[in-house]
Amino acid sequence: MAEEKNTEVSVPELGKTAEERPKWDNKVQYLLTCIGFAVGLGNVWRFPYLCQTYGGGAFLIPYIIALIFEGIPLLHMELAIGQRLRQGSIGVWNSISPFLGGVGIGSLIVSFLVGLFYNTILAWVLWYFFHSFQDPLPWRDCPLNQNKTGYIEECAKSTPVNYFWYRETLNVTPNITDNGDLQWWMVICLASAWGIVYICFIRGIETIGKAVYVTATFPYLVLTIFLIRALTLPGATEGLVYLFTPKVQVLKDPKVWLDAATQIFFSLSLAFGGLIAFSSYNPQKNNCERDAVIVGVINSATSIYASIPIFAILGFKATSNYNDCLDGNILSITNAFNIGDQNVTRENYDSWLKHLNTTHSQELEDLHLKHCNLQEFLDQSASGTGLAFIVFTEAVIKMPGSQVWAVLFFVMLFSLGLSSMFGNLEGILTPLLDLHVVPKWLPKEAFTGLICLISFLFALIFTMGSGNYWLEIFNNYVGSLPLLIIAFFEIISVVYIYGIGRFSDDIEWMTGRRPNLYWQATWRVISPGMLLVVFLAYIVVQVQQPATYAAWNPNYINFPMTEALDYPGWVFAICILLSSVPCIFIPIVALYRFIQWIMRRVHQSQNRNPCENHAYEPELQ
Repeated sequence: MAEEKNTEVSVPELGKTAEERPKWDNKVQYLLTCIGFAVGLGNVWRFPYLCQTYGGGAFLIPYIIALIFEGIPLLHMELAIGQRLRQGSIGVWNSISPFLGGVGIGSLIVSFLVGLFYNTILAWVLWYFFHSFQDPLPWRDCPLNQNKTGYIEECAKSTPVNYFWYRETLNVTPNITDNGDLQWWMVICLASAWGIVYICFIRGIETIGKAVYVTATFPYLVLTIFLIRALTLPGATEGLVYLFTPKVQVLKDPKVWLDAATQIFFSLSLAFGGLIAFSSYNPQKNNCERDAVIVGVINSATSIYASIPIFAILGFKATSNYNDCLDGNILSITNAFNIGDQNVTRENYDSWLKHLNTTHSQELEDLHLKHCNLQEFLDQSASGTGLAFIVFTEAVIKMPGSQVWAVLFFVMLFSLGLSSMFGNLEGILTPLLDLHVVPKWLPKEAFTGLICLISFLFALIFTMGSGNYWLEIFNNYVGSLPLLIIAFFEIISVVYIYGIGRFSDDIEWMTGRRPNLYWQATWRVISPGMLLVVFLAYIVVQVQQPATYAAWNPNYINFPMTEALDYPGWVFAICILLSSVPCIFIPIVALYRFIQWIMRRVHQSQNRNPCENHAYEPELQ
């Protein structure tokens, strides 16, 4: 009887709609989809960068703490509430309280905005993939100028890799106020990326459930191939030592704890609504606690696993650049002082340099030898697009069979991004379908195509000359603060409005056991406390640091370094707007519902029969 009562209380009017709800073919499809959504590009190009920045192995300490006390508890909560209420993000929070409908709307908007720029990155990946079949790779050498008398000046002043990225791919403008034209090759790649997403998503979980067998597993195959190859490259050891050498003193820096907390939060794709939507297709008698632990652990293990081949290859790149630097200096020395090549080698270079500095200091100074330091080459790492499209592509051209490695790398990136796009699109479509806002005469496949078409048209802004600058704005201001706020309201809503006791009853009914002390403590106090601290720290950091962006300007005095420019006032206003729009719906919907409630009370008061005794107030619907 207790279970029957719990079912009636906890599940608000499931009825026929829930019974007809699509279901996963099997548990493997569901787990692969959740893992594919959580494991994305950030695991490959942001986590290794943070490890390198904050002392290698030392960064794992705050990262694991954030995983245990923030990431996995929030992941469990989203999977459990979606599975129990069997609705998308808007439907779930409306069911808990009509005042909370804005939380679901916020998740929907974030998923839409993030999908715009995330799929643009996939368009860039496609562009590089198409060019990876050329021999030699097009970013290996600088193109000749119009007169065929030398290399194009911009490329000669920077590097072929930089030139191919900034000029051949983006055709980037010197600043964000100069929009430039639409780049037709990027428009084609963007249309192709959205077309692939649509084909995979055309029938919802029926098609993505099949696609994830490839998109969620193929990256691990490629990472393993890269791992085996990378560990055999010269210099791989230096890269791994650089990555995993702990610098415990960095733990005194509060920023390392902030970055660890935000990385685990965004890496698990929390607050997007996609995880809630995916779990809503589960049978209610499913162990969501075990699912949360599996997805959370695999996601973090993937980040560490991906860091090994990435930094082994970066170590190879740094060693190659260091040797090239030495060889260039050795050639200059042997030519200037008529020393035989066999006499000056990499092994005795330092002793020769010391000797010549003593005997021929002025002549040596006139050679303007390059400063060769392996540690400095190792320091030249990057995150985000810089790692994928500049640092890694430069390393690939130094590897035997570079075309094969380039193809594998960009197919891996596309698979990672495609799996994440499934979650973003699910976070948009499922709430809209659950709310029945789609006309009955419009097939689901057509509605999905309409969403993809609208997204493509909006994303054309990223194919302009200034598109890269706008993409960075969306990445920094949409995929950060709004998610923290939404997640905070999610956990407060479940614990203190839905009720932790009621939620625990639901989990016990679904899994067969009640949440233990760890889950209770994290949900009640630790996780919301960490979210609040991270939110406040994020605000403080943003206030203290001026809003700037890195501009690629060939006329910059320190070119090829990027030029740090302040955002114009109107652009900064857009940044604030992008951070505010998803969150503003939380108070707007609550206020709208409150006004509805007041109006209903007034209407009931005006139509009340004074002869009747009203012993209760109607519930807010």
